[in-house]
Amino acid sequence: MMTESLSKTQIEQLLPHRDPMLLIDELKDIKKLFSATAIVNVTKESFFVKGHFPGQPVMPGVLIVEAFGQAAAALTASGLDKETYENKLVFLMNIEKARFRNPVIPNCKLELKIEAVRSHGRVWKYKGEAFVGDTKMADAMWSATIVDRK
Repeated sequence: MMTESLSKTQIEQLLPHRDPMLLIDELKDIKKLFSATAIVNVTKESFFVKGHFPGQPVMPGVLIVEAFGQAAAALTASGLDKETYENKLVFLMNIEKARFRNPVIPNCKLELKIEAVRSHGRVWKYKGEAFVGDTKMADAMWSATIVDRK
């Protein structure tokens, strides 16, 4: 699948995630198996807003990391032959150096700039930075593996 961007519907064809846990709304600026930018539209209707924290909502850091992982999985799946990722899942293996620099407040567009650092067999390592406008909100490195669906 050679494309510069993927819609949420196209992402659903690649990932097993569904609402409310499918966090990324778009994957754009795709460089096959190398890098992309994911868009997460954080709204007052986002499922985590009501309880985190009432009166002063913030997107949880663990969900930013989850969005990084989803973006990386979509980048990788979109670049592989369909037979390679069909009936597979991508699982996070570890998260390194996750830093949360500024709170992500609803009614913003969170842009996740991700890059595949290396791959060895079914194990991939990625890095990413999250921005709202020009402000860095978070960054992390993580590894994931591609496994067979049970």
